[in-house]
Amino acid sequence: MKFKEIIGQEEIKQRLIRTIKDNRVSHAQLFSGPEGSGKLALAIAYAQYINCRNKLNNDSCGVCPSCIKYEKLIHPDLHFIYPVATTKEITKKPLSKNFIKNWRNILIKNEYYLNLNEWYEEIGIEKKQAIINTDDCSEIIRTLNYKTYEAEYKVMIIWMVEKLFHSAAPKILKILEEPPEKTLFILISENQDQIISTILSRTQLIKIPKIKNEDLLNKMELSGYDAKNIITQANGNYKEALRLINQTDEEKFNYNNFTKWMRLCFKNKISDIIDFISEISLLSRERHKSFFLYSLRIIRESLLINNNCNSLVKLNNEETAFIKKFYPYVNSANGIQLTEELNKALFHTERNANSKILFMDLSLKIHKLLQLK
Repeated sequence: MKFKEIIGQEEIKQRLIRTIKDNRVSHAQLFSGPEGSGKLALAIAYAQYINCRNKLNNDSCGVCPSCIKYEKLIHPDLHFIYPVATTKEITKKPLSKNFIKNWRNILIKNEYYLNLNEWYEEIGIEKKQAIINTDDCSEIIRTLNYKTYEAEYKVMIIWMVEKLFHSAAPKILKILEEPPEKTLFILISENQDQIISTILSRTQLIKIPKIKNEDLLNKMELSGYDAKNIITQANGNYKEALRLINQTDEEKFNYNNFTKWMRLCFKNKISDIIDFISEISLLSRERHKSFFLYSLRIIRESLLINNNCNSLVKLNNEETAFIKKFYPYVNSANGIQLTEELNKALFHTERNANSKILFMDLSLKIHKLLQLK
């Protein structure tokens, strides 16, 4: 991947290039930023530029043997670690290298922009909690103790390092702090607060910001009001912009089920709520997280309307029709509490809470809150 293929992030690109030109490449770096900002793409482009044999002023050449292998993610001195779990095929002790074919395929297919949900679906673990485990940490040590095959730097990219299992972290502390010569660690994270402190303290932080709206707009090649609306809603997230453009089944699912859920909660028909929960609880944890995030967005938009901030509201036609009836029930008396309860549900979902109990408890709380005036 070349720097020029990455959406925006010009300041970060120049900063990374300067570290190479000035011979100030830190051996352990943490690229931390929101989903869809291009963290992983930047890490791969950075590694490719470091090992390019014919570096240009602001990018790798793209045609030398090293670059060709990097473009296919098959360079022998480029290594990846990412969250994994057991599957139907890998029934015990899963390692990142067991899924390397899936990893290469989905990265190239998605232009190096990838989120956790897409990765879980790719390897078939939507309902499991993936981690970076102890065996993969042992694999990091074993791999990096070998000499480089052909590149100047051996590169280890650890994607979503916040998924590193707490008991596995001590295994890599020493090599992270004192790696073999010409070894580069690049850790990728979306939630810096969830990274184990001993890992965090051993890295140089590179904060990756959201993509600027104008850069997203240029990439998507859109025009008109819909384009502006999509880019605004995407909020610097390339993956979200793609989702909004394609109007995915997930978005329709979230809208249909949110409206149904709110009506059931308002009427407090327990038998119907139980039926609804029985259906939605069968879905994956990632789908539940997406649903709660969507619910939070609709609550926010309702509060904006209630506070006469209509110019900030971003809704499609279906959502607009629903929210005209819904927004009076989301007000200063319950808006903060509704937001807090949905955020709690999101928090507990990430930690594998029982979905049926979670949805039932939340439904009863929402019923009470919707009655507040």
